Amino acid sequence: MTYVIANPCGNAAKFDELLRKIRFSESDLLYVIGNVVDYGSDPIGLIEDLSVRPNVYPIAGAHDYLAAQMLSGFERMNAGNKPDPSFMQDMSEWVRDGGLSTMEGYRALDADAREGVLDYLSEMVLYEEAEVNGKKFVLLYAGIADYEAGSELDDYLPDDFFSEPLSRDRRLFDDATVIVGGVPTESGKIERGEGSIFLDCGVKDGGSLAALCLETGEEFYV
Repeated sequence: MTYVIANPCGNAAKFDELLRKIRFSESDLLYVIGNVVDYGSDPIGLIEDLSVRPNVYPIAGAHDYLAAQMLSGFERMNAGNKPDPSFMQDMSEWVRDGGLSTMEGYRALDADAREGVLDYLSEMVLYEEAEVNGKKFVLLYAGIADYEAGSELDDYLPDDFFSEPLSRDRRLFDDATVIVGGVPTESGKIERGEGSIFLDCGVKDGGSLAALCLETGEEFYV
């Protein structure tokens, strides 16, 4: 089966519970639409778990992308490079806005493990395309800013996928359903729009972590 989840936000315990609930196995596929890191108690442990699963495909969220930048800058500081004031301000804002647990977990790692975490974050794609039972899906974080029909998704910059949340009444593609990971639902359950599905059920704020099975449409919550 093919499953999609969104915004685990460092909550490794809920992630493990959800995998048990869907009986996730090596024959299944799982797409994780960021944010993997920040807010929760064990974002680094979650990354290390995901990174050894060959059937799990992460899609970058805004916090994943930011964490990669901040941790790369942290490594440059460790190497003796003096950071500019704007980076230090960005680092402080990130730590205050959920990044503290990510930074603490990262600093506790040895050099090889830190390199692995940075590689995993840096290699996250901005979108994925999937086809299940003849139905096409485009999986992305928030939306695509200033999207023009027929344009190539590879032509858009990272901020384009993070900065303009898709509205429920806007259809991006005639031939595919967009699955959105970073736009919170009002109900705390998976919601559907015009050619779109919204998965963020608010785990960051104590809500549910949800999974959607693309073959059956079945929803799972923990």
